[in-house]
Amino acid sequence: MISIARPLLIGALLLASGATWAAQEACPPLLDHRFPRLQDDVPQSLCQYRGKVVLVVNTASYCGFTGQYDGLEKMHAKYREQGLVVVGFPSNDFGSQEPGSNKEIADFCRLTYGVKFPMFAKTDVVGATANPLYRQLASLTGERPKWNFHKYLIDRSGQKVSSFPSTTSPDSRTLVNAIEKALAERP
Repeated sequence: MISIARPLLIGALLLASGATWAAQEACPPLLDHRFPRLQDDVPQSLCQYRGKVVLVVNTASYCGFTGQYDGLEKMHAKYREQGLVVVGFPSNDFGSQEPGSNKEIADFCRLTYGVKFPMFAKTDVVGATANPLYRQLASLTGERPKWNFHKYLIDRSGQKVSSFPSTTSPDSRTLVNAIEKALAERP
């Protein structure tokens, strides 16, 4: 009886809070990763973004594309209520253009570009030491980042992924159309 009562109690609590068993359990494998947050190294699960359209970007503070932070923040603010989340992964993989510590990167992003979208700790995005999310993204699209500010767009189901090179700016019609289409689709 105890083994039945506990799940029933947990289920009742979840229903009372507006949650369902499926919502609590269903995390697409692509988002089933934890990474330290840039600002304080507190581990964060990407599962918190299930059901959202996720734009994953590898960033760098000293790159010719660094100005894209501004467009990414504007995009995040414009489409956040519709279900878009932009997530940044600083990387020093290309031209050593992200040499700073996590705190230095966080301060730079906040003070220079007013970045409020989620940023994760500095990581590798290519090669044998690439983080597992980037390995999956490269495998699914057949494209790995060739430079800073490469973008991957993950649909709400966490199944479909599109890849956009660094030269695709956040306000490019190609990227904006892809985001708007993904936001209009339901999983």
